Amino acid sequence: MSLKIDLDFGDLIEDFGVPGLAIGLGAVLVAPILGPALAKVGKPIAKAVVKGGMVAYDKTKGILAEAREALEDIVAESKAELAEGQAQSVLTVEANADTS
Repeated sequence: MSLKIDLDFGDLIEDFGVPGLAIGLGAVLVAPILGPALAKVGKPIAKAVVKGGMVAYDKTKGILAEAREALEDIVAESKAELAEGQAQSVLTVEANADTS
């Protein structure tokens, strides 16, 4: 299986027009000149974005750990209350059985 690429510059110019072709050609010619300059500017920006993401991750991780702990406390308290209620109902049933 082979991939055939059929480029017809006539269709390309017809679709995008002469301005589109000029912009594309200009970008190809200017890229080697602006590429290193953009890389120098882009690298600190990329590092700042990565650092910000790491800080946000750490903060979110801490917040979620606290929320999980609070939820576990609520579940434990609820289970204790249910167990206490069941024990109370068992005692009430036994007390009623003894008095009958």
